[in-house]
Amino acid sequence: MALARQDYIAPWWTYWLHNFPHLNLNFQPVDNTFRPEDSSYQQSLIFLSCVSAVGLGLSLLVLAVYLSCLCCCRKEEEEETKRPDSCCVTWAAVITGLVICSAVGVGFYGNSETNDGVYQLTYSLYNANQTVGGIDSLVTGSLNNMQVGLDEHLSRLDEIFSTRGDYSQTLRFMRLMADNIIRQLITLPDISRAKVDLAAIADQMAFVEYYRWLTYLLLLILDLVICLAACVGLAKQSRWLLISIMVCGVLTLILSWASLGAGTATAVGTSDFCVAPDKFIVNQTRDFISADVVHYYLYCTQTLPNPFQQSLTTFQRSLTTMQIQVQGLLQFSLSIFPTAERDLLGIQRLLNSTEFNLHQLTALLDCRSLHKDYLDALLGVCYDGVEGLLYLCLFSLLAASAFCVMLCAVPRAWTLIASRDRDYDDIDEEDPFNPQARRMAPYNPNRAHIHSFCSFSSSLGSQNSLHPPPQAATSSATTSEYMNQSMLFGGNPRYENVPLIGRTSPPPSYSPSMRTTYLSMTEAQIRHFGTDFQT
Repeated sequence: MALARQDYIAPWWTYWLHNFPHLNLNFQPVDNTFRPEDSSYQQSLIFLSCVSAVGLGLSLLVLAVYLSCLCCCRKEEEEETKRPDSCCVTWAAVITGLVICSAVGVGFYGNSETNDGVYQLTYSLYNANQTVGGIDSLVTGSLNNMQVGLDEHLSRLDEIFSTRGDYSQTLRFMRLMADNIIRQLITLPDISRAKVDLAAIADQMAFVEYYRWLTYLLLLILDLVICLAACVGLAKQSRWLLISIMVCGVLTLILSWASLGAGTATAVGTSDFCVAPDKFIVNQTRDFISADVVHYYLYCTQTLPNPFQQSLTTFQRSLTTMQIQVQGLLQFSLSIFPTAERDLLGIQRLLNSTEFNLHQLTALLDCRSLHKDYLDALLGVCYDGVEGLLYLCLFSLLAASAFCVMLCAVPRAWTLIASRDRDYDDIDEEDPFNPQARRMAPYNPNRAHIHSFCSFSSSLGSQNSLHPPPQAATSSATTSEYMNQSMLFGGNPRYENVPLIGRTSPPPSYSPSMRTTYLSMTEAQIRHFGTDFQT
């Protein structure tokens, strides 16, 4: 029985995924019909997962070749080639960061969509399970009323009405009506096993979906943390942070390819179901539900007759006939057999309860409730669920590509950082104007008590009254200048005649008279400043 669906149309991406080649592990084509219990079909999904393993292997191989070439075939680092390499690393880092951030955004959206689709599926399954459970409970309760409760009352009434043949005949007719009701209830499908299956499937899906959602959430957060750490490592030029990024990047690359394989296999398998869900449902329920009943709930159209209509009509007529018979016995037999009132009222209450169950059963057996749950489950899985899986696959692919580029850029950034450190180390350590050289200079006892030029100038500026005679200044100018220069430069003749213009911190300018005053120091000034300038 094949009908055209009017209320559900599989989205185009399910057909696209459904047309993916299905090959077993022996590279043989496999039917793409959704058959999760078939080993060949399972192998086809495993084969799709292994494709991502091939991508992971190629990524690691390319990364290994690149690192080998970087280590073994390193070019000479000339000044002209430093800026392009640094610019290339910078742009690679910027583009990689943008791609990772975009991939994480896509991943968050896909993870949310997939979770919404699975939640809608489990919610529909729980609703359908409640409906099926209610049907099973009503059928069981009605059977118990007819087989146990009614039989007890009729047995006692047989003893009471044993002397009246007409009343006994009425009781036998009521037994026939009760047996007819029991037969109609038994003809209803045994859906108790469907109830157990629905509950188990819903619980299992909810359990798996929780950990799937949590795993992707942690992976997305890890990608963001690695991206942030890479930016900080490049900005701070931290080698240890770059090493940590390399290790975490390789781990994230493996996880990205693994998630891509799992997501692709799941999306293809789900799409195989979404293309022909009715066929799968019929095959799964054919052992305990007839095909007509299944089609009634799957399609729920006005052209399809209700398969339970005849049974429910017979049930209702038999129940109404029994109520009429009990009402007649209450009206005519109580004056003769007052002890029968209790059993007749008990039968009346039992029939009223059964009629209430019949109305509820009629409402639950209507196709609209279960059909709505079925459509909600399909829309949740095939639209939100598969769409979310596609976004997650896109996230995994973008993240894997971005981390490949990052793992190639980090060693180059390491090389640039090392080259800059070597450039700083190339500065002449004997240069007295190099701050680093002065910090690393050894201790010289001859320079231990030399005052700074500023201290001398300030001291000399405060002693304006101490002016040596011209002849003393003329005779000792050359000797004092040479002595002062020798002491200022630590006795190193290499830097005695170095002009002050090229220094890092040039001294303040001063007039010739100030220089003459500074170079022509008297004995009183030497006693004032101590023996620091004695040769």
